[in-house]
Amino acid sequence: MKPALAQPLLLVLLALTSPARADVYGFIDERGVHNYSDIPSDPRARLLWRDLNGPKAIGIPSSAGLMKSLPAELVRHIEAAASAHSIDAVLLKAVVAVESHANPKARSPKGAMGLTQLMPATAARYGVRNAYDARQNLDGGARYLRDLLKLFNNDVKLVLAAFNAGENAVIRYGHSIPPYAETKRYVPTVLEQMAIFRRQARS
Repeated sequence: MKPALAQPLLLVLLALTSPARADVYGFIDERGVHNYSDIPSDPRARLLWRDLNGPKAIGIPSSAGLMKSLPAELVRHIEAAASAHSIDAVLLKAVVAVESHANPKARSPKGAMGLTQLMPATAARYGVRNAYDARQNLDGGARYLRDLLKLFNNDVKLVLAAFNAGENAVIRYGHSIPPYAETKRYVPTVLEQMAIFRRQARS
């Protein structure tokens, strides 16, 4: 009997329809039955397919870990990038706070880089040669947010979901927040961080 990996069409279909994540594990049991799951629930299960376009594997802070303010110099750079690309500076500030905790050298296990945690493909798309350079990273992140705002008709929840998991994931799940655990935590966390910064600006 051919191994489960020899059935690529089935694997792709399973990956695209998984309710919670897009990784696919599989094994052949003692009866010769092919078993598939989105989690390695059996010790015989092996990873067969991984969605490389899923969330960026950043550490999402708890409410207690949200930032009350950002360094003044960083705020100036954020506001300049936001103004240059006609987006809300509070949105960009919140993304920076949640994505990297304002650390320009941050890197996620999946390779997301810098203040706005740009994935390598996104950095390349926006001409960011050094994603650990604060100004380049903010410029690329602001341009990406601008394009996502246009793509999703200024729906900030979908924009944030796309920033975390990729715009194709949002589209694939019917223009809704993809059911990734990280993304479902990320969107309300950034919205909460935006509210903190707005209150700070009014005080």
